[in-house]
Amino acid sequence: MPDVVTFDFHVTSECSQQCAYCWGPQGISEVDTDTACAIITKIAEGGSRRIVFTGGDPLQRGDIGSLIRHAAQLGLEVAVSTTGDLLTASFLDACGADIDLISLPLDGSTEAVSSRTKEPGHFAAVMAALHLLESHPAIDVKVATPVTRYNIEDVPNIVRLLEERAGQLPGRLFYNVFQAFPRSMSPDVPWSELVVDDAEFDALRRQVEAVPHSYRINFLDHGTLDKLYVMVFPDGTVTVPVGSEFRNYGPFLEVDDLDELLAGSGFDAPKHHRHAVGWSRSP
Repeated sequence: MPDVVTFDFHVTSECSQQCAYCWGPQGISEVDTDTACAIITKIAEGGSRRIVFTGGDPLQRGDIGSLIRHAAQLGLEVAVSTTGDLLTASFLDACGADIDLISLPLDGSTEAVSSRTKEPGHFAAVMAALHLLESHPAIDVKVATPVTRYNIEDVPNIVRLLEERAGQLPGRLFYNVFQAFPRSMSPDVPWSELVVDDAEFDALRRQVEAVPHSYRINFLDHGTLDKLYVMVFPDGTVTVPVGSEFRNYGPFLEVDDLDELLAGSGFDAPKHHRHAVGWSRSP
């Protein structure tokens, strides 16, 4: 299992958002707390360095604090990828000491642009979450924007907005700009209305990179995103997304040799390792 630096553990399908481009699991039942902890233990014992609690929105699980604490006690770097809608001061006070990074999605620099793909009020929720994180210097922050035809012209505005916020955040800020990937568990997604082509995405990258910034910006295109992830779904099964497919290999706890499984899955271990070095917990 050392081939996998980072596991994405989708602990729930529940989410306050209904993003057309989402390729998280949908309509899948959740394992109980004991099973989730056993999965986390197996990830740690296999030599992986990091776990990303994601979903859906992991804060929709009532036991997420216990799962975060268990992962931290095992020595894993802990990242939490949340919509931001449920991020509260009380959650951060209770769990912040065990969290190394929080990832938040931001689809626009204003409520008007954000609400093209997110529920009304999401922009304000993310701004409030960033404000809360100003009081937690040990937690790094990643903001992620899926670039679609609804917001490609607004991305430079998001970059400027984050430049203003970067000076207020005591931890490190990272910004991931990724090309919406034509992969989803939802049927009939209008990808032609969403996906920007490679030339458009590359032009955006050149425009943004022409100006220096005080925080790190990563551009992730289709080629970078494909075959990059190893996921454990809410029901405890291990999944490797390849192209538009979600290749599922059954219960993770029953896998005897993950390296052998991944060798035939399409998973790109060298690319995964290159991507994984882009962030590690603060020294």
